[in-house]
Amino acid sequence: MQAKHGRVFIGRFKYKEDLLGVLTGFSKKNNIRLGVFSVIGAVTCAKLGYYDQNKKKYVVCVDLKNKKLEIASCAGNISLLGKKIFVHAHVTLADHKGKTYAGHLMPGARIFAAEYFIQELKGKPLSRKFDSQTHLLLW
Repeated sequence: MQAKHGRVFIGRFKYKEDLLGVLTGFSKKNNIRLGVFSVIGAVTCAKLGYYDQNKKKYVVCVDLKNKKLEIASCAGNISLLGKKIFVHAHVTLADHKGKTYAGHLMPGARIFAAEYFIQELKGKPLSRKFDSQTHLLLW
């Protein structure tokens, strides 16, 4: 599949917002049906997920309550799940000693500061469908 560059959005999200929620809301508000993004900044807490390949489901692997962390990297994509806009993000967070935590971004990461770059892509939107081998919703 090929895609062309669409709109580019840069800016910052508000303090205390949920990072995954605001990424999803922004994508819906701007009708971004296909895209990629990057976020840097910091969070005051976070939850990270891990896909348990044996149980074939996402589980919360790290609950970082009240832990001040830098967003070393947050990258992901925007596509469709059915007819709804869906955001898939992975994040790497670092504490004040440089210890890192990484995984699937789950609801519950509260923003301290977050600057985003979102690149809309033009072309046929990718839709996520159930994959019987992995039990994941994949393109």
